[in-house]
Amino acid sequence: MSRIGNKHIEIPAGVTATVEGSTVKVSGPKGNLVVPVNHGITVEIEGTTLVCKRANEQKQTKQNHGTTRANIHNAIVGVSQGYKKELEMRGIGYKAQLQGNDVVLWAGYSHTITIKPNTGVKVTLPSPTEIVVEGIDKQAVGQTAARIREVRPPEPYLGKGIRYKTEHVALKEGKRAGGKK
Repeated sequence: MSRIGNKHIEIPAGVTATVEGSTVKVSGPKGNLVVPVNHGITVEIEGTTLVCKRANEQKQTKQNHGTTRANIHNAIVGVSQGYKKELEMRGIGYKAQLQGNDVVLWAGYSHTITIKPNTGVKVTLPSPTEIVVEGIDKQAVGQTAARIREVRPPEPYLGKGIRYKTEHVALKEGKRAGGKK
């Protein structure tokens, strides 16, 4: 039984949702999103709530039930509040710069690396070592932030690299710390 799929989705004030065939169109103050509805799932609007129902009890349908409900909920949160990921760069000479919409990274390599954000994603730089990725599509924001982070993931000895602001990197000792006894 899908517990996530059975939860009702509250539609906040200022957000409208319409069911059209096998898609749900969500529009709000930040923009519009279209969410596909998986096979075997029906979406109904009951007042100010959305309800996802499944056609049968097959395993794939149960899996699609929770996924569809989560995707619709993420779209509603995205058009009303938006999503944001913050990254920071640590290391000598590590910095970022915007060239149009693209992010140019200096991350300890002999060359620069240019990252193009996904469509609908806005990247800002409060400082040369801080990167903020914002947008209404949760998947696109997360994917863009992950592509920036994978340029130089944080390493466990000195902590250098690109990390999420809230990420904790456990630092290891190193060879010299446990040497002489």
